[in-house]
Amino acid sequence: MKTVVGNLCSPFLLSQLGNSRPCLLKLRTSAASPLFKRSFAAAIKVRAAAYSAVVGVEPTEPVVVQNDGISSNNILACPICYDPFSSSGDPGLSVASVSGSSFQCRTCKKTYFGNETHIDLTTASGAKDYGESKPVSTEMFRTPLVSYLYERGWRQSFTVWGGFPGPEKEFELIKDFLKPVLGGGNIIDASCGSGMFSRLFAKSGLFSLVVALDYSENMLKECYGFIQQEDNFPKENMILVRADISRLPFATSSVDAVHAGAAIHCWPSPSSAVAEISRVLRPGGVFVATTFILDGPFSLIPFQRKIAQRTKQMSGNQLFTSESELQDICQACGLVGFTKVRNGRFVMISATKPI
Repeated sequence: MKTVVGNLCSPFLLSQLGNSRPCLLKLRTSAASPLFKRSFAAAIKVRAAAYSAVVGVEPTEPVVVQNDGISSNNILACPICYDPFSSSGDPGLSVASVSGSSFQCRTCKKTYFGNETHIDLTTASGAKDYGESKPVSTEMFRTPLVSYLYERGWRQSFTVWGGFPGPEKEFELIKDFLKPVLGGGNIIDASCGSGMFSRLFAKSGLFSLVVALDYSENMLKECYGFIQQEDNFPKENMILVRADISRLPFATSSVDAVHAGAAIHCWPSPSSAVAEISRVLRPGGVFVATTFILDGPFSLIPFQRKIAQRTKQMSGNQLFTSESELQDICQACGLVGFTKVRNGRFVMISATKPI
């Protein structure tokens, strides 16, 4: 048992990790706040800020996000058939309004429910006798203890051993990559953990809707608790969603940006997840992610590739040994304009859905 726990706590397991027919959305609340609509009129060039601890970024061409008619705030869809939910009554979604709400798909006839903290939009939602087993790294982050510790020292330790520039500087870098889509659109904070960056996105005022998404119920409960502790938190432009990263409950081409902080290496299948991200992004939408790269001195380790493969088989964790692996994943999933920032083992990448 001690050996298993030791493996789970290794540096490589430290982070979390559209079709046309309508569905029916019922909201049983009277306090849902309206959310403002967004529009984009010009292309903004991608650039990244330079910091003393972080090297420069390779620039990309300007992009324009296209709006295909789907509201930036009405993006939820059935995770089985991907048909978007249409609203019945007040369409507003917020941290407060999801409690007691129900979402019934007119196509596959399945109903999803919101509880006090989040909306459960996994495909197995509501199943009484069936529970899917996930890789060790995924299940670890579903435990109450790890969820509690995640933002109370665990995530912050990445700055010490992983080269992460710290939440504040990391957030500034993220915003630079997202400049082409800023201006009132929506963003998915995928595998958000306890919502450290989800809350920063919401408080920034740069988005009309922030979706804090994670597979761990306990992580989402921690996120909800942090929100409740903050005075004047903008709950009206944020929702918490439980979902599988490889089966995202959003309409095709409905999302302006997806952020995945220190998460991609924890996904059971990074390529399947990035393919889903590519599906839900609007043309011109941006994907930003951070992870670790084991190159440099680590490349001298004998049988490094086989060790990475065995780690993946045993824990579900992906060990990236080069930046080109991440670029290959993005390109294979139809994303273009790959850019990056490096600092030691830390890397932040960005790619765009073609227009």
